[in-house]
Amino acid sequence: MTDVSRLPGAAVHHWQWQLRAACRDLGPGRFYHPAGERGPEREDRDAAAKRVCAVCPVRAACLEHALRTKEPFGVWGGLTEEERRALLGRRSASARGVPAAAGGGR
Repeated sequence: MTDVSRLPGAAVHHWQWQLRAACRDLGPGRFYHPAGERGPEREDRDAAAKRVCAVCPVRAACLEHALRTKEPFGVWGGLTEEERRALLGRRSASARGVPAAAGGGR
């Protein structure tokens, strides 16, 4: 579940970046996998989502939002949920002074 306590609040300026997102009118199907999707189908869907993210003018803001709220599903800012978890793990290990290899990073 998304950690809503980390959301910035209702002030419009916190959410303005979403209006410029490349995915804004594409619908969620490309960015969120259906239950049980595995293998080549999931890899293809993730790759298609990442192609949209690659040209998005607000990719950094999107990724930062997903990391800050610990968004558990979908492709956000060009990273899958697994990639975001790994990145958060590396950040956490680094903050604790643990070398990247010991912290579970790639």
